[in-house]
Formats: sequence, structure tokens, C-alpha cells
Amino acid sequence: MTYQYDRDPGVIYEDRAMPAVVYALYILGLFHGLTLIIGLIMAYVLRSSAGPANASHYTYQIRTFWTALVGFLIGCALVGVGIPLSFILIGIPIAWAGGVICFLAWLWAMIRCIVGAVRLAEGRPIAQPYGWAV
Repeated sequence: MTYQYDRDPGVIYEDRAMPAVVYALYILGLFHGLTLIIGLIMAYVLRSSAGPANASHYTYQIRTFWTALVGFLIGCALVGVGIPLSFILIGIPIAWAGGVICFLAWLWAMIRCIVGAVRLAEGRPIAQPYGWAV
């Protein structure tokens, strides 16, 4: 329970439960995929009625999903091209590079989710929700 005298005057406080749920769904979804879609839908629906701090988190989450998906699809395309070409040995490094790109997209999304959840727990908005950096 938070009391009024614990709060700084002039600071807007928003309920952080729903962005935290979306971060949790994203982290779980990075291991199996289904809850990523649920988290994305929740972020799109909740962003319109959120305050400025929570809206920055929802925008950050949406951007994280789509950017990681593009990276993952590029990696999968390289793996898909590299596997048939591996019979003539030229596809082995292509398939390997695709796997590395898929892993890096997963790692980038995981780091962004953890950093976003930490900033949410601290009560801070995301400074640049459209940025590439964590």
C-alpha cells in the first residue's frame, strides 16, 4: 500500500500492473511463442488508454516484438537457403549465420524485455521507445 506522503509532489503515478503483465508474457513467449502474440495484442489495446509513462512502455514492447520478428525471419530465411546449399558445402556458413542471427534477435528481445521491466519497476518511462538501443 502506498501512502500519499510517500509520493513526490508533481509526479504522475500510474498503475504498472498491466505493462508488467505484458513484459512477463513477452519473456515467457520468447521460449514458446504463444504468449508473445497475447502480449502484443494487449500492448496495442492498452496503449490508447494509458498515461504517458505506460504508453512509452507499450510502444517499446510493440517495437521490440516487430523488430525481433524481422530479425528472426531474416535468420530463418538464411537457414532455409543455407540448408539446401549445404549439400555443395557453400550453404554451411550461410545456415550458420542464419542461426546466429536468430539467436541474436532472441537475445536482443530478451534484454529489452528485462531492461523495460526493470525501468517499469523503478517507475521510469522509456526515454526513447522507438530507439534501437536497450
